[in-house]
This record gives sequence, C-alpha cells and structure tokens, in this order.
Amino acid sequence: MSTATLHTPAGAFRVRLDGPEGAPVLVLSNSLGTTLEMWDAQAARFATTHRVLRYDTRGHGASVASPGPYTVDQLGSDVLALLDALAIERASFCGISMGGLTGLWLGVNAPARLDHLVVANSAAKIGTAEGWTSRAALVREKGTAAMAELAASSPSRWFTDAFVAAQPAVVQRAQGWIAGIAPEGYAACCEALAQADLRSAIRAISVPTLLIAGTVDPVTTVADAQAMQAIIAGAQLAQVQASHLSNLEAPAAFDAALAAFLAR
Repeated sequence: MSTATLHTPAGAFRVRLDGPEGAPVLVLSNSLGTTLEMWDAQAARFATTHRVLRYDTRGHGASVASPGPYTVDQLGSDVLALLDALAIERASFCGISMGGLTGLWLGVNAPARLDHLVVANSAAKIGTAEGWTSRAALVREKGTAAMAELAASSPSRWFTDAFVAAQPAVVQRAQGWIAGIAPEGYAACCEALAQADLRSAIRAISVPTLLIAGTVDPVTTVADAQAMQAIIAGAQLAQVQASHLSNLEAPAAFDAALAAFLAR
C-alpha cells in the first residue's frame, strides 16, 4: 500500500503497511532526522513474513509536529496509539537510535503489547542533556537554515567515510530527509532525548530483546549496547560492521540478525 494518514487521539501520523494481513506485525521506528523511508529495504525484506508497520515519528515527515518539548513517554505512547487505532494487540518492535529508545520505553511500560524488542544503534541514555538542549535552541533560532546545516554534517555522524564515498546516492537521500524536517518537530525530539534516561528502568524489561550495535558507531557505541545487555535479562547482542544508521550501511547483516531473532 502507499503511505496514509492515520488519525489517533495522540494526533495524525503518516504510516505505511506492507505485507499480508493476518501475518505477525513488525513495527519499524525511525531515527532522529529521518522518515519511514529509511526502512525501505527492511520493509521489502520482512513483508514476506510479517505485516510491516512504519510511521514517521512525531515531529518528523508528515506526522503531527505539535509544539515541544516532547518526552520519551509521549513518543512511546504514540506507538501504542497507532497499535490501538489499527486494532493490533501485539507486535514485534524494531527501532533505531531515537526509535530504539522508544522501544526501550515500550519494553518497560507496555510489555504485554510486544512479542520481540529490537533496539538498534541506541542507548538507555543518548548523549548529554546539555548537547541536546543546545541543539534544540539552535534549531529553533535558525529554523530551516539550521536543518540544512545538520543535513550537511549528518554523513559523518551516520555513516563511515568509506560508505559515504561508495554510496553517495544513499547518503544524499538521507540528507534530504533531515533537511525536510520541521525545525520545531526536530527541536522537540532533541528535548525528548535530553530528558530521556532509562538506565535504571530497563532492568524491568522481560520481553525477548535483541540489541544491534554498529562496530564503528560514534554516537551510540558497542559499549552502550553491552551496558544494556548486562542489565536486560537474556538480551542478545549482534554487532554489524557499520556506523550509526546500520540498517542503511549494512542492510544484509542487519536483516540477517533481525530475521534470526524474529524467528525465535
């Protein structure tokens, strides 16, 4: 199907469903500064076995960009609102970076809704409150010019130099996602990341959990994933040769790890 607007009590979200009705549901949640299109390769791969639900996170793409600040509770509750609106009782969830943090919140607060939890290139606390707050302030002050600057600098945070050189079309497409995001929505999500700290809370996660880490991710490191693995009972860890957006840089390895885990 094509993308559609789904109206929920939490707001209107741009969503896309692929795969057969009645198949197990897999929810894919995007990173800060991207849209649901970041999952195109995974949606094509997993629509053969799952009903794949993608959505633009609040403040991103064509989803609601309500005034900030947002909170991780709000971002997690948005997922529950989408599931409720689509009458989906349970799903597997895979989120990357900010989407992974959203997944951790769901694992803590809504375990009965999850079959599997996959947290990719993420951490229970990402970065520093000061760093996110200052970025939010800059984006609000400079608006679309700030988004253009973030787009220009994003490849070094998201991909290895070798991938940037080898796959310029993929990199440019990703830069287009961040350049097109509403400044208020982006800033409000930065504020959610500034306040989100689930380092203690994730001890409660009992959902089967897979952590995916990029071996050269400078943003959320392998050590961040190992710290979560040490706290979440039974969590598995898969490392892929990639930087921060590992599903784009190393899709074959990413998909293999995800498929093996979902088949459990």
